[in-house]
Amino acid sequence: MDSPCVAVIGTGNWGKNLVRNFANLGALAMACDLSEERLDLIRKEHPEVRTTNSIESVLADQQVKAVVVATPSDSHFPVAKQALLAGKHVYVEKPLARDVNHAKELDRLATERNLVLMVGHLLLYHPAVNTLKELIASGELGELRFVRSDRMNLNNNRRDWSVLWDLAPHDISMMSYLLDCDCVEADRVGGWDAQGDGLVDVAYLDLVFPIKGRRIPGQVRNSWIDPQKLVRLTVNGSLKTAVLNDHQADNKLALHSLGHSGRMVVEYPEYPDAEPLHLECEHFLKCISTGQRPRTDANNAYQVLRVLSDVEERLSRRPALKAAAART
Repeated sequence: MDSPCVAVIGTGNWGKNLVRNFANLGALAMACDLSEERLDLIRKEHPEVRTTNSIESVLADQQVKAVVVATPSDSHFPVAKQALLAGKHVYVEKPLARDVNHAKELDRLATERNLVLMVGHLLLYHPAVNTLKELIASGELGELRFVRSDRMNLNNNRRDWSVLWDLAPHDISMMSYLLDCDCVEADRVGGWDAQGDGLVDVAYLDLVFPIKGRRIPGQVRNSWIDPQKLVRLTVNGSLKTAVLNDHQADNKLALHSLGHSGRMVVEYPEYPDAEPLHLECEHFLKCISTGQRPRTDANNAYQVLRVLSDVEERLSRRPALKAAAART
């Protein structure tokens, strides 16, 4: 961009990373947060960036052309709607909204006003994920048989009703992207309130990906109570199995296959060394400049929300979260 034009609303645990990346890209004009302590940190690290605790002042600022929403997820829809009505391009951290109709409304507002609307499905910009997508498309793994994503961590800052709303958007968006499937179906879901506070903190989700006349099974496993962080995707094919372990510093992507001798052979495909969030922020700025529709647009977000809304409805029908898995 020729001049700073982006405002980040919400500078907490994830918002501060967005502040850093847009500042490094020379695009950050303003940061907004209710916490003076957080704003003090930004003023120290980025003295050239203006700060405010008022969303209204951000939306009224003519220099600000685009808004990045990194507030708690239940506020994504109203904040994004305000920004679009104010004529700002909008990037919203996942999930885009908590209701599929709200996602459709945001898409309609952006389309009517010729504005960019993008959702932060970070893994679709991950170099290793995109290398894996190319390998799958080329037939390197053979015929796909099963895909599973495990995302677990210890999280005491639990603001969502369910761990699935917090973590599964990453898994569902990534798996759908890799398999080129925009009509994923939820088969079974299980959720447990392991700490007795009314929040689903351990969950699994069985999925089906209808692709070219086949129905490829998949599974998502999420947890907020695991002391050992696990961020792992496994794609099983008839020729090779790919494992993407994003918690590793190096060799995140590995291909496993049986050699002629029956011994396991492991290959480590190369992929560009770039921070996914930097690439995602850069993509948002490019979409503003060119008018192109983002890779992670409202339709991409809608598919994730459709699945999660269905899952939430199923879980809510059970008075005891510790009950066995629900099945359609």
